[in-house]
Amino acid sequence: MTGVTQERLLLTELPGPASQALAARRRAAVSSAVSVGNELYIDHGDGAILVDVDGNHLIDFGSGIAVASVGHAAPPVVAAVAEQAAKFAHTCFMVTPYPGYVELCEQLALLTPGSHEKRSALFNSGAEAVENAIKVARAYTGRQAVIAFDHAYHGRTNLTMALTAKVQPYKDGFGPFAPEVYRMGMAYPYRWPTGPEHCAEEAFADFVAKAHVQVGEEHVAAVIVEPIQGEGGFIVPAPGFLKMVADWCTENGVVFIADEVQTGFCRTGSWFASEHEGIVPDLVTTAKALAGGLPLAALTGRAEIMDAPVVGGLGGTFGGNPISCAAALAAIQLMKDADLAGAARRIGDRIGARLGELAQAHPQIGEVRGRGAMMAVEIVRPDGSRTPDAALAKAVIAGCVRRGLVVLGCGTYGNVLRFLPPLVMPDALLDDALDILAESFAEATA
Repeated sequence: MTGVTQERLLLTELPGPASQALAARRRAAVSSAVSVGNELYIDHGDGAILVDVDGNHLIDFGSGIAVASVGHAAPPVVAAVAEQAAKFAHTCFMVTPYPGYVELCEQLALLTPGSHEKRSALFNSGAEAVENAIKVARAYTGRQAVIAFDHAYHGRTNLTMALTAKVQPYKDGFGPFAPEVYRMGMAYPYRWPTGPEHCAEEAFADFVAKAHVQVGEEHVAAVIVEPIQGEGGFIVPAPGFLKMVADWCTENGVVFIADEVQTGFCRTGSWFASEHEGIVPDLVTTAKALAGGLPLAALTGRAEIMDAPVVGGLGGTFGGNPISCAAALAAIQLMKDADLAGAARRIGDRIGARLGELAQAHPQIGEVRGRGAMMAVEIVRPDGSRTPDAALAKAVIAGCVRRGLVVLGCGTYGNVLRFLPPLVMPDALLDDALDILAESFAEATA
């Protein structure tokens, strides 16, 4: 770390002049198709603080979309990266292998749910891990069909766009998409027509019926689901739904894939969100927090499934880069030593309590939901209709940014505020962030 005090400090209005200058340069040099959430350009980070190019100290409530769970510039990760970079940066594991790749796969076998024999393969991004999960499932089952869910997000490659539910902005103009992908309804308690108490059973019955009629169980290679849906709005499926789906997969010879790209590695208060649901996936995809900020992804699963593809069928030039592997091993050790799963639970309790108070004061907050340090509020019109209010969500985010708090939106309807602080965030900084959120909400609803 660079020794930055874990306190917010604003030296300029936001964005400051240096950030504004960089924004102008971005517009001239970077494709307009690459969006940015705000115009705060970052010079360095430390723990849960981001320091922009104007010297402002910002509170990070996004962690680069759940990536910086161990904090920015975590000393063990920095040291591991420097040590490995001084040795070698690349050989390609498929050409001349190295210990870090093997050691990380051993750790993934120990950490992911289930005590069965496991194998892993390493890639560059969450989307790549998901795409390879589908390849592996098809090779193992000899089937082609894949079932995904409403509100799902699984990536931006052609196959993962087909799995992703939302057209704007992820799929618009990019088709045709990969075939043999079928979409089922998600057990979304807040928006279930007959109420949350019936959600799990009714959603599962609908799933079974549609899978039978529209696909045929004997044709399904895999069901893929996020244990908590990320970009779709931090939707926590109704209790029991995922277990019923997983059991259906087992009964029908279908590979159950848990996409833990955003939920994995302590974020929800357990190492993996699947643990909350009492399920043991056949395959697990991970990325984001895996390597403490460096690009790395993994596919981990049952040995007999992972070994099904032809030899040489999985891989990639940069997959399991040695520097990223070193960072991941250091990040995982830090998660263990600092009990970041426990930290996520404490953060979640603190955020949840404050969001509950905020919801009591503002009927525009339709629901507070999430687990651990993966919390969200869904913003609706205050007339009881549950009509999404994306404009208000955007206004609250803008108010937070002006005050030095980096907050992200999400949701199928663009009306969800999501909170993903680094798991090392101290209580005082967390309270300051929540005060800013309350101020911004009050301003936006005045």
